[in-house]
Amino acid sequence: MLYRTIPKTGDKLSILGYGCMRLPEVDGKIDEERATRQLRYAIDHGMNYVDTAWSYHMGESEPFVGRALGDGYREKVRLATKLPSWLVRTRGDMDRFLDAQLTNLQTDHIDYYLIHVLNTTERLAQLEACGLRAFLDEAKKAGKIVNAGFSFHGPADDFAPIVDAYPWEFCQIQYNILDEENQAGTKGLEYAAGKGLGVIIMEPLRGGNLTDPVPPEVGDIWDRAPVERTPAEWGLRWVWNHPEVTVVLSGMNREEDIEENIRTAGEAYPGSLSETELSLIAKATDTYRELMKVGCTGCQYCMPCPAGVDIPLCFELYNNKYMFKNPDAEMFYVVRLSGVLTSGPEQYASQCVQCMECLDKCPQHLDIPALLETIVEEMEGEGFDEKKQMAREMFAE
Repeated sequence: MLYRTIPKTGDKLSILGYGCMRLPEVDGKIDEERATRQLRYAIDHGMNYVDTAWSYHMGESEPFVGRALGDGYREKVRLATKLPSWLVRTRGDMDRFLDAQLTNLQTDHIDYYLIHVLNTTERLAQLEACGLRAFLDEAKKAGKIVNAGFSFHGPADDFAPIVDAYPWEFCQIQYNILDEENQAGTKGLEYAAGKGLGVIIMEPLRGGNLTDPVPPEVGDIWDRAPVERTPAEWGLRWVWNHPEVTVVLSGMNREEDIEENIRTAGEAYPGSLSETELSLIAKATDTYRELMKVGCTGCQYCMPCPAGVDIPLCFELYNNKYMFKNPDAEMFYVVRLSGVLTSGPEQYASQCVQCMECLDKCPQHLDIPALLETIVEEMEGEGFDEKKQMAREMFAE
């Protein structure tokens, strides 16, 4: 495992961090035994940064992490979680959430505490009016948090002012081969690092959309590479190639992915990719941009939908239609969203009632209602009712 240093603190963090937003599940709940085994395996192999949040897994991620870091594992890692900024109305809310998180995580301090989804200067001003600065200063003085930071999914112009607004030790941004000029982007990465902040990277593989399965057009590009690597390794190495990056978070939930990422994190030095390799990655990036219809990462921030639409799954199935040119894509859409596989309710795009709640929640700033309308037109056209009936008959008990 390679390590990089937080400039302001001297902390040496593993370049691979464990993201706890996409833990393995069984029947819609965290598979605690398997997830604990996976997390501890990663720690045993040198990973020392664990990231969770109040909202992950519908509030169950923090309590899980608290239990999983028992038996001495808490002392082996730097633990990060996040204040749910969208739920804060008063200074008392901030203290209440932090104290609850300490209880959830079974610890007396958070090593890296982030203001979650601090996306705009307007939102920063609202939090400052509630006493954000005093909250952070006092929590640090009391030893409840060690380092203060923020996560960002907002417009590029708001990033630098937020960096400059408080003596943060670190920040967390989305960065991958498709997001060089999106959100904070490369300019934001370099700006934050230039100010001495550690930079934690989220969504390095766009929620797994850059890995499995790979569109044939992109697979052909990777097959022409002078060295054999998986798509995940190409994507992670590209992010780690930037010396400004401190830690890359991976939402690992398969044993083979954990092993591969740990191996790669022992080799991925900054500046280690050749010009030939960088050119190959650029070609793959251009091809992805040509194929993808919706830039959704599957982060689930838009969920739950009040009307019952599974928004990320709608986007995933719609993207797959174009990336993989599957003639059965519309039938897959019908089956996956019908509820027959989960004994649950239907979750189709056509259930959208245009309430607009999802618009403010989307870190990618997608026009979700308009995109769902397009999906209805393309995926729920002629014969839709017949396909729904077929799905029910195919999977009837």
